[in-house]
Formats: sequence, structure tokens, C-alpha cells
Amino acid sequence: MTDLQTHRPHPARVYDYLLGGKDNFAADREAAERGLKANPDSRIPPRENRLFLRRAVRFLAEQGIDQFLDIGTGIPSAPNVHHVAQDINSRARIVYVDNDPIVLAHARALLTSHPDGKTDYIDADLRDVDAILDAVRRSGTLDLNRPVGLLLIAILHFLGDEDDPWGIVERLLAALPAGSYLVLSHLTGDFRPEAWEKVAEVYRNQGVTMRVRSRAEIERFLTGLDLVEPGLRIVPAWRPDLGEPTEPAPSDAQVSVYGAVARYRPAGADK
Repeated sequence: MTDLQTHRPHPARVYDYLLGGKDNFAADREAAERGLKANPDSRIPPRENRLFLRRAVRFLAEQGIDQFLDIGTGIPSAPNVHHVAQDINSRARIVYVDNDPIVLAHARALLTSHPDGKTDYIDADLRDVDAILDAVRRSGTLDLNRPVGLLLIAILHFLGDEDDPWGIVERLLAALPAGSYLVLSHLTGDFRPEAWEKVAEVYRNQGVTMRVRSRAEIERFLTGLDLVEPGLRIVPAWRPDLGEPTEPAPSDAQVSVYGAVARYRPAGADK
């Protein structure tokens, strides 16, 4: 029997609650509500982050990327990565990765692929890069000799500096060929540092690491990569033409999430 660990909050389930989902438990709701007291706009970042994910996947699919590795996928809610990618290319292949038991319980929904393509789910922790890459290779769903879209959406701020998240991103990219892309989004305290520190404290008190970072710290994840225009931006400002913008548009402070898409070019590789 799967242990859903309902006694403690999990980021995927808190995120689900903030998006209005039902796949969460009392501990998740309590953490979310405490976060909302610290920052009443806490529902806005998950919503805008989700819209950014869909636009970024659409962009990559339109560039010809037909393989995606989504680490920290969270609770499946349509349209998810495979819906967006396979709407453009029915042969697209997606591997989802998460370490929340309830996401594992929903893996069947994540695996509902277009018959021309394929999806897979791996139960693993972002901090265990070797386990993720070994599982990806064993599954055979992705061909790591061809470009891959690596999606790290709203997951890196749940790693503390002691986990060396920058090194984790480097190791993941090093396993991918030239022409792959990194898509990331990350909470920032640039606009409301006191409010987000209170939110982070709520999570820490519940046993969950949250580390909101500055623009400069987030830019470090993109070192050596070729940024896609318009670069690192607060997520609603990243290519809003690729989706339906939120009306009225939220302020940068309300969103407090930076996002970027960047092309991977290993040292010595041709542009």
C-alpha cells in the first residue's frame, strides 16, 4: 500500500490546493492557508507559473523539440505537458518525475498519451540525479542522444543551498545533447522579501525547505546557456502571445516568479 504521508505537507499537494485542486490533505491545506496569511497573493504564483509552463512547452514543440523530461511534475491537471506537446506533435514523448506518493497514485493520468507518442512516470527525487538518469535510460521513452526539453518548473526553490541546486542543474544538462533546452521557473523575494520570508518560514516549520532567491541567484542556473528572448522575466511577461494572458494582469510583486527558456550548448559545441 502506498504511504501518502498525509501527516506532513508536500509541495505538490500545497500547489494543488492553491490551484483549487482536491488532491490534498489537511496538512497541505494548513500550510497553504498559513502561507496565504503571510502573503495574500500566494495563489497567483502557481496560476501564472502553470500558464508559463504551457507557453514554454508550446514554444519548444514549435521549435521541433519532441522529448520532454519534467522533473517535479506535481499533481496532474490538464492540459499538462503531454497534452500541449502532443497537440503540436502527436509523436512527442514525455517522462514525468516526482517523489510525492499521491503523484505516483495519479501516474495513470500522466501516462494517458496520444497513441503516436509515449509518456512515462518515474518516482524519484530531484536531488538524486543519478537515479533519475538511470531510470530514464532504462525506460527507453527518451533518446538522450537527441535534444530534450528539461523542465524544472517551480521545483528549485524547494532545494536549499546546501543541496547545491546549481550543481544539480549542471549535471542534468551534462547528460543531454547540444540543442536541448532548459525551462525553469523560480520564486523570488526581490519584490516582497518580508512576505516571502514569512511564507518560507511557514514551510520550514512544517518540515519543507523553501528558498526564495534573488534574480542574480536564479541567473546562475542559466550560466553558459543561450537564453531565448525575452530572457529571464517575471513569468507573465515571457511570450504572452503564446497563450491567453490573465486579465487583469497581475503585478510583478504579486507573481514573484522568474521564468526562462535557454538552449544548452556544451563547451566546444557549435552554435
